[in-house]
Amino acid sequence: MAYDEETAARVRKLLAGQRHVAEKKMMGGLCFMVDNTMCCTISGRGGMMIRVGPEAHARMLEEPHTTPMEMRGRIMRGFVRVAPEGYQSGADLKRWVKRGLDFVAATPKETKSKKAAPRKAAARTIAKTIAKTTAKPKTKTAPRGQARTGPRR
Repeated sequence: MAYDEETAARVRKLLAGQRHVAEKKMMGGLCFMVDNTMCCTISGRGGMMIRVGPEAHARMLEEPHTTPMEMRGRIMRGFVRVAPEGYQSGADLKRWVKRGLDFVAATPKETKSKKAAPRKAAARTIAKTIAKTTAKPKTKTAPRGQARTGPRR
């Protein structure tokens, strides 16, 4: 992955005051996650990808040096690609990173809850519980189709 290290260092500096920032190599570059939500990516193909959300997508495409984010022939709504000319100055980069942070702030936080058991395991557990509560004393019965006659040999 050949992303721009200088731009990555500039973004790191801007995100230094944020809590819960993580970097992950993905999507062909270096992705910056804030609160486990993707904020922006330094692309390996040049430029940056900013997550702005579907509501702001069309408005952000009107900005200079932006194009729709395309992956495998599909346009990804909620993401815009910004050419390097669009964030050369420190103020421009700060404005784009802030837009990504605004999206993260607007995203509802997931509450931590117990993970549900997988369906098969849950079904087995329920079946065992029902079997225990409704268990009858086991009596030996003849196999189907064969009536037992006489003493057992």
